[in-house]
Amino acid sequence: MKILKDIFSIFFPEACLCCNDFLASGESVICLTCRHDLPLTNFSFEKDNLIEKSFYGRIPLENATSLFYFFKKGNVQHLIHELKYKNQQQTGTFIGDWLGEQLIDSHRFKTVDCIIPVPLHPKKFKKRGYNQVTTFGESLAKKLDIPYYENILIRVSSTKTQTKKLRFDRWKNVQELFHVQNNFALQNKHILLIDDVITTGATLEACYEALKKTKNLKISIACMAYTK
Repeated sequence: MKILKDIFSIFFPEACLCCNDFLASGESVICLTCRHDLPLTNFSFEKDNLIEKSFYGRIPLENATSLFYFFKKGNVQHLIHELKYKNQQQTGTFIGDWLGEQLIDSHRFKTVDCIIPVPLHPKKFKKRGYNQVTTFGESLAKKLDIPYYENILIRVSSTKTQTKKLRFDRWKNVQELFHVQNNFALQNKHILLIDDVITTGATLEACYEALKKTKNLKISIACMAYTK
């Protein structure tokens, strides 16, 4: 199979999702040059990092992290756009594997019991065909050797795009959006709530409002990118 794959790659080489140059042998999704240029946060190793501070007084978090910083027109934005709108699912796996290794090395997330994604509304899921954080969450769960629960937290209403909304407007726009349909499965658990990009944190805060009714629940957060 490896020989066939090598032959196939000669005639149909994969391109880096950042620079579009052909990937060399051993490279996946993006080339090594672009990988070294991605803006890592290293929040996984930092207590009281910027994400954790942004949720002070809003969500009683155990820990929070993001693999990348998010800058407009940067490579991280491009990668997430490819994942979110062009079905480049391998991007989610790539980011999840990378962040998963960080979480293992940091030891700050070793008590996490399961992973819960921020869900899409069924109408948006039907239109897009997938949740952009699924492969990200599945690869994290595989690295950490814990379950990935995609159907416990559900979105019960849809909203207009959050783009260009002020922080308070975003907060109003996501109230009462989420419902936990199996609280018992999360009782006495430490969950890792995941999303793609944290901007104001309003969506994650709304998820917490639904989750906080669960008995003895602890919450940590992980996302692909954080808007500084």
